[in-house]
Amino acid sequence: MLRGIHKASSNWLGRAVMGVLLGLIAISFGIWGIGDIFRGFGQSTVAKVGGTEIRVEQFRQLYQDRLQQISRRVGRPVTPDQARAFGLDRQLLAQVVAETVLDERAKRLGLGLAETDVARRVMDDPNFRGLSGQFDKSRFDFVIRQIGFTEARYLAEQRKGLVRQQLVGAISGEFATPKIALDALNRYQNEQRTIEYVALDRALAGEVAAPTPEQLSKYFEERKVVFRAPEYRKVLLLALTPTELASSLEISDADLKKAYEERKSRYVTAERRHIHQMPFPNADEARAAAERITKGETFAGIATERTLTPADIDLGTVTQASLVDRAVADAAFALKQGEVSAPIEGRFGTVLVEVTSIEPSSTKSFEEISAELKQELAAERARAELLNVHDKIEDERLGGVNLTEIAKKLNLKVRTIEAIDRSGQDLESKQVAGLPQGVELLTAVFSADLGADNDPLNIPQGGGHVWFEVIGMQPARDRPLDEVRQQIETRWRDEQIATQLKTKADEMVEKIKAGTAFGEVAAAANLKPEWRPGLKRGNPPPGIPARAIDVIFRTPKDGVASVDGVSSTDRIIFHVTEISVPPLDPESSDAKRIDETLRRAMSDDLLAQYVARLETDIGVTINQAALNQVTGASSPAN
Repeated sequence: MLRGIHKASSNWLGRAVMGVLLGLIAISFGIWGIGDIFRGFGQSTVAKVGGTEIRVEQFRQLYQDRLQQISRRVGRPVTPDQARAFGLDRQLLAQVVAETVLDERAKRLGLGLAETDVARRVMDDPNFRGLSGQFDKSRFDFVIRQIGFTEARYLAEQRKGLVRQQLVGAISGEFATPKIALDALNRYQNEQRTIEYVALDRALAGEVAAPTPEQLSKYFEERKVVFRAPEYRKVLLLALTPTELASSLEISDADLKKAYEERKSRYVTAERRHIHQMPFPNADEARAAAERITKGETFAGIATERTLTPADIDLGTVTQASLVDRAVADAAFALKQGEVSAPIEGRFGTVLVEVTSIEPSSTKSFEEISAELKQELAAERARAELLNVHDKIEDERLGGVNLTEIAKKLNLKVRTIEAIDRSGQDLESKQVAGLPQGVELLTAVFSADLGADNDPLNIPQGGGHVWFEVIGMQPARDRPLDEVRQQIETRWRDEQIATQLKTKADEMVEKIKAGTAFGEVAAAANLKPEWRPGLKRGNPPPGIPARAIDVIFRTPKDGVASVDGVSSTDRIIFHVTEISVPPLDPESSDAKRIDETLRRAMSDDLLAQYVARLETDIGVTINQAALNQVTGASSPAN
C-alpha cells in the first residue's frame, strides 16, 4: 500500500522510506495495465506524467543511487542483470510515476509550501543535530552527501515530499473504523477453541506388504524427477576473517605483559561502599545531629525521628565515581566503616553520610586474564592486518598462484568442499556446515566457470573476504532405481500407511457423525481422547500442526473431522467442543492495536486507489526503449 507516503521526507531518509513502497505502489500498474501503457516515443524521456517528463538522466541518477544503496546494504555490488531480475527497474519506475502523479495533482490544486516551513523541518530533524543538540550545518552537509544529495536537491525533494503530505493527508486522514470490522478482526485474532482429539500413528495402519518389483518400478518412473540428482560442485574456499587471521597470529609473552600494564585499569574492580545519606534543611541542624551521633545516638535513630524511611536514606552499595555529588563522594570515601561524616555542603543541600560496609578494590592478576588478553590482542592485530593480507592474496593471484599455494605461503587455511549443491547440501543430503554467513556464496559458485578466476566476496558480518574456485563439477542427472531403492521403498511405504490411516480415520469420523460418542469410537481403536483448550489461530501447540489449526477453525461447533498430523503418516481426529470470543473492550490496548491495524490498512487501500485514479486521469506514458537504455536491458524485438 502507500502508507509510506505519509512519512516520506519526514527525515533525511525520506527518499529511502519511499523505497519501502516499491512493491506496493507497483499494485497501481496492475490497476491500469502496465502492458498497455508501454510504448515508445522520444529518446530522452523515460516517462511522461501529465505535463511532466521524467528525463533519462534524471531516472538514471535515481536508478544508480538505488543500486548503490542496495549494494551497500548487501555488502557487494549488484549487477544490472541482478537488479532487473529483482524487478528493480519497474519497481523504481512505479515509485517515480506515483510521486510525479501526486506532484502534478498538487500543482493543479495550487498547493505550495513556504521556504520557512522547509527550513524548520530540516532544522528540527534529529539526524542533523550536533553534540549540543542543536542543528549542525556541517553534520547536515555530511549526511546528505553520504546519501548522494546536494543541498539544493535535498531541499527540493523535502519541499515536494511535504506538499505530497498535505495532499495524501487530506485523502487518508483520520477516520473511524467500522465496529463490524473491529469485531471481525477481534474474532479472527482472539477467538479460542477447545477440542477433544486422538492421534492415529503408523502403528494403527496395520500390515503394509512390501511392494512388488513391478509396483516399485512403476512408482519410481512416475516420480523419477523427485529423485533426480542435482548438480554438485567441488569448491576450494579461502576465508579471510578477523577470527581466522587471529588464529594464525603469534602473541609473545612480552607483548602480553606490556598490554597488561597498559590496560591494567580495565582489570581493576573499584572499591564499593554501602552509604546512607541524611539531608538537612540547613547546616545548623546537620551539626546538631552530628553532635548527637558523636554522643552515642545512631544515624538510623535520628533518621526515624525525622520521619525518614530506610529507603529515603539508602544510596546502596556504590563506587565513588557513580555518586553524582562530588563533595558527598569525596567525604564518604574518606570515612572508615561505621563512621558518620561531618556536615557536607553538597550540590543539593547539607547532608550527613554514614558508611555501613566497604568492599575493597581488587585487580585481576596477569595469570587470570592472560588467555583472554591474548585473544583480544590477536583480534586487534587481525583487524589491523586484514586489508594488508587481502592485498597480499590479490597480488599472489595476479601472479597466477592458486588458492592452495597462497594459503600455504601466508599461513592461512584453505578448505575443500568435495560436493555441494545449490541448496548447500552434500552428497548425503546433509547441510554443509561452516559456510560464510551473510554472503551469497552458493549463487556465486554456481554462476562461476570451472577453474575460473573469481572476484572475492565481502563478508558483512564481522568483516572479511572469501575467495573461491570451482575445481570440479557433477552435472544434474537422473538417478537409476538401484541408487535410490531404499528412499523409494520408504516413500512408497509411507504413502501406503498414510492412505490406510486416512481410510481408518474417515470410518471413525463417520461413526461419530452417525451418533456414536467420540470417546466410545476412540476406545474401540484403543485410543484415549485428549483435551486441548485455548487453541488460537497462528499459534499451534506441540502435537498439532499449523495445517490442523486451519481446519479446526473452519469446523463448526460440535463438528468432527480428520486432518494430517505432525508427520506425513500421522492422522488427527478432532471434535470441536467449545468456541469462545473474548469481548472487545474499546479502551484496552488490544482494541487500540486492532483499530490502528485496520485504519492503516484502509488508509493504504484508499491511497492506492487514489493514486491509480490520478494516473488514469492525468495520463501516464512509458518509453520502454529509454527504460532499457538506462537499465541495460535488451530492447524487445519489433
